[in-house]
Amino acid sequence: MGDATFTFRIDGDLKAAFAQAAKAHDRTGAQLLRDFMREYVQEQREAAEYDAWFRREAQIGIDQANAGMLIPGEEVEAHFAARRAELRERLAAGE
Repeated sequence: MGDATFTFRIDGDLKAAFAQAAKAHDRTGAQLLRDFMREYVQEQREAAEYDAWFRREAQIGIDQANAGMLIPGEEVEAHFAARRAELRERLAAGE
C-alpha cells in the first residue's frame, strides 16, 4: 500500500509545542506521529493476541471444571503448605 495523508485539527499551541519537542530530538512531528501510530497499532495487536490467549486458557479451565477434572481444595492447600515449608527451610539454611 502506498503513502496516504492523514489530516486532523489540533490547537495551535499544542502543534507548536509538539514541533519544538520533536525538533529537540532531531525528529519531525510527522516522524514522531508515524512512530506513535506504529507503536499504538502494535500494542493493540498484542493486546488482542493476549486477550484471545487468555480467553482460550479460561475456556480450557471451564471445560475441565465442567468435565469434573477438579483438584480438591484440601489437596491444593496441602501441596502449597509443603512448598512453603520447604522454602522456609531453605531460607533458614541460607540458600
